Amino acid sequence: MDPLSSLLSGIRAEGSVVTHAVLEAPWTIRFADRAPLTMVSVLRGSGTLLLSDGTTQTVGVGDTAIVRGPDPFHLADRPDSVQHPHAQYEIACFTEQPACTAQNLDGIRWDSDPDGATALIVGAYRASGRRHERLLRTLPPVLVVNEGTDVCAWLETAAADAARRSAGSQALMDRLLDWGLVCTLRTWFEQAGPEAPSWYRGLADPVLAPALRAFHARPAEGWTVGALAAESGVSRALFAKRFSETMGRPPLTYLTECRMDEAETLLSDTDLAVAQIARTVGYADAFGFSAAFKRHRGLSPTAFRSQAAA
Repeated sequence: MDPLSSLLSGIRAEGSVVTHAVLEAPWTIRFADRAPLTMVSVLRGSGTLLLSDGTTQTVGVGDTAIVRGPDPFHLADRPDSVQHPHAQYEIACFTEQPACTAQNLDGIRWDSDPDGATALIVGAYRASGRRHERLLRTLPPVLVVNEGTDVCAWLETAAADAARRSAGSQALMDRLLDWGLVCTLRTWFEQAGPEAPSWYRGLADPVLAPALRAFHARPAEGWTVGALAAESGVSRALFAKRFSETMGRPPLTYLTECRMDEAETLLSDTDLAVAQIARTVGYADAFGFSAAFKRHRGLSPTAFRSQAAA
């Protein structure tokens, strides 16, 4: 499994749909889920995102914003509407009966007439375990990608179906939101250039990509620089030099970091024995793994698991 797929495997949409919402300015919507990630796609109209730290970000037609949690945030027609709202609404998707899937959302009117409407699709993402935390560390508090009007029209059709509450519509919308998250993150990583995570830059490099795919597919193997270079079909010296220049650290340092990250996830999210985890992340025995883990994390695997469970 490639790194992005692995990081996203622990996070899923707990869907919500707000479309054809007719909002009379000045208006403010508060997002109260404290979700790890929230995605807001603007199909029509515009607004300003206001984060808890005071950061603002303007969004318009075709923009998809991903907001990193868990702090609540607002979307308003303009920044000062948060202090002096004419109408203030709240979206909370993580309830037994999510208000955000209802036709009436705390007073927000729904209308099929597009004139004057601010149309949004909102997706809140619920996490299982701690794997997603590694993804969050690579993201800014808010990122915005422009998807274009064609994508907006297609998404709005899907959202309208979900709003009608027909059979399977919410499951369909949740899966579309999962798809949208992957596509938006990939686009942002591609546009981020040197600011993108090193593993993403490596997968885009024709020399490093074969070796990285092999390692992430089979992390338990006893990888050496020579073995990785062979996967890429280049010399050991060329591979090591290219890896350090692109990834910002030597190959074996990267492999150890990835193994320790995966070990943290397995210690936190599973009941696997330390010896099993050691073999899963590429160590021949529990003793060698425990020594490496303590050297890199400052705690033994057992102590780390106890601390994570507290």
